[in-house]
Amino acid sequence: STPDLKNVLLPRDSLSRFLRIAKVNTSRNRETCGLLLGRAEGRKYVVTTLLIPKQHSTSDTCTMDEEELVLQFTEERGLITLGWIHTHPTQSCFMSSVDLHTHSGFQCMLPESFAVVCAPQSNPNFGIFRLTDPPGLQTILECRAKEAFHPHPDLPIYTDADKGHVQMRELALEIVDIR
Repeated sequence: STPDLKNVLLPRDSLSRFLRIAKVNTSRNRETCGLLLGRAEGRKYVVTTLLIPKQHSTSDTCTMDEEELVLQFTEERGLITLGWIHTHPTQSCFMSSVDLHTHSGFQCMLPESFAVVCAPQSNPNFGIFRLTDPPGLQTILECRAKEAFHPHPDLPIYTDADKGHVQMRELALEIVDIR
């Protein structure tokens, strides 16, 4: 566990419910992404909402569109982005270089931020990750590679957050799909 991070409680059925939403894209070998939103409750954060934003995707990328709609949604409801979730339709469960760069933006804003990768064809079929800090976050923030997929130094850049501050619980989850 990482003692300086607040715990984040994640509804146990978030992954299976997200995979159901992603099923059509997954069957077409296209990624799907979503945001895990919630609130601070005392010394912890609680995920309450899975938001599926407008997006476009390929077999190995997924990009949110019209991010201002996401901002409007979170602000109106007083929610914060605690993490994000996406599929790897045919690949294994890992953080690609694109995922690492995407996640660095989230983790800069909130150190507790986490990334969930769902890989339905793989075993394990999901992972909950965060960048190590140090050296992972700094390595990614300083990376100047121009191409989307590229190697990073052989350092422990990311780690399992579900063995640390992210904890699965039996909790209610609201799903909002604004695609």
